[in-house]
Parts: sequence; C-alpha cells; structure tokens
Amino acid sequence: MSLVEVTISDRVATLTLNNPAERNTLTSPMVAEIIAAMDEIEPDDGVGAIVVTGTAPAFCAGANLGNLAESSEQSLGSIYEGFLRIARSPLPTLAAVNGAAVGAGMNLALGCDVRLAARRAKFDTRFLHIGIHPGGGHTWMLRRIAGPQSTMAAVIFGEVMDGAEAERVGLVHRCVDDDQLLQAAQAMAARAASAPRELAIITKRTIQEMADVHTHPAAVQQELDPQVWSTRQPWFAERIAALQQKISSKNSE
Repeated sequence: MSLVEVTISDRVATLTLNNPAERNTLTSPMVAEIIAAMDEIEPDDGVGAIVVTGTAPAFCAGANLGNLAESSEQSLGSIYEGFLRIARSPLPTLAAVNGAAVGAGMNLALGCDVRLAARRAKFDTRFLHIGIHPGGGHTWMLRRIAGPQSTMAAVIFGEVMDGAEAERVGLVHRCVDDDQLLQAAQAMAARAASAPRELAIITKRTIQEMADVHTHPAAVQQELDPQVWSTRQPWFAERIAALQQKISSKNSE
C-alpha cells in the first residue's frame, strides 16, 4: 500500500496521506513518499495547485511517538522535511483538514498557503501535553497566522480547536461541512490553477516577500517589475481579448 496517494484533476494535484491505521503519522517512509510525490508534482506543467489531505479519520496525527522518543537533531530534521517540503513549494498549496491535525501534523497544515477545515477537524498542538518543546517552526507559523493570543491559548493552555473555532480565530480560511471539504478544497485550488502557472508562482512569492515590506511606497515598487513583466506575456493579451469579447457580446444582447 502506498503511504501517499496522488491524483490530478482540473490541474489540481491532491496529495493524500494514506496510513489511516496509524492516523497518518509522519514516519520516515511516509516522509520519503511525500518528498518523492512533490518532486514529481512540481515539474509537471499540467499541475497549477496542490491540495494536501489525509485518509479519514485523521488529517495527520503528528510524528510517530517512537521516533520522538529516540529523537536527535538529525532524526527530527528528517521528520520535519515531511511538512517543510510542502511549505517550500512554489505552487499554491491548500490543506484540506478533515480530522485531527496534531503537532507536526498541524505544522503540515500551517505550512500550506491556505487551510480549509471540516467541522470535525481538530487542531491540537499537543507538544507541551507530551512534555516536548514545539518544533519545526510551529510557534512562528501559528503566531503569524492566528496571532499571539491564539498561539498562547493553543500551545501553552492546551486549547484544541475544531473547524468552526479555527475559522473564528483565523487559523483556517473557511470551515465547511465534513462531506463537502474535499470538493470545496479542490474547487478553490482549481481557481488558482486556472491562472497562468508562472504568474501564480511569482505572485505567491510576492505575497510571501511582502512580510518584510513595511511601507506602501515600497510595496508599490515591489510589485511594479512583476506587473510590467506580466503585461508582456502572451496570456495577458489572450485574456484581455477574451474579456473584451465577452463584454462586447453582452452589450449586443
């Protein structure tokens, strides 16, 4: 049985962690399959966005406890690569959190650009509960996404959030009914994938770089070169012509 399954439809690659008997925990074999899958997905010009999810009942229940008990910098780093490889992707990434996202499994969701959650989802940092310091950039990612108070509540005070609560604090973009999650995630990812692939990649990079830009004039300058570049690409002329044709057709009705 493959520990990671990949399907492609509408230019969206859906990467599914597939070890439900162990609640999709991150083990060395699973991490190796995640890396291999990403190495195949990213060069494929037929893929414009990625959805990450897990085979029910869990999204990802974190690192394997046996691995944690024997951890070292090297072994932890190898487990981290399971979510860091996805976090580094230049393509738009969306986590469809269908169940428990625990510890490193929560990091997997945090490392994606956007998160959608099922109502039954559970976001549980759990690090302190099992007597270990958070790792993998957990506190940095969570604080930047949900703010210091929600980070303290989750990490220090042990608050576990379901999908609706995660939406309320801004941890997820949207909470949807359990049976609608994957469809909603794939539809949203398809909109990103419908944009010119190179344009989406460059725009994602611009959004990330804006974290270090502190004034509006600097932001304008940051966007100027890529915007001019985009207007000189063939897709721009094609899409403008199609839009003008659509407007002309409506006006003639």
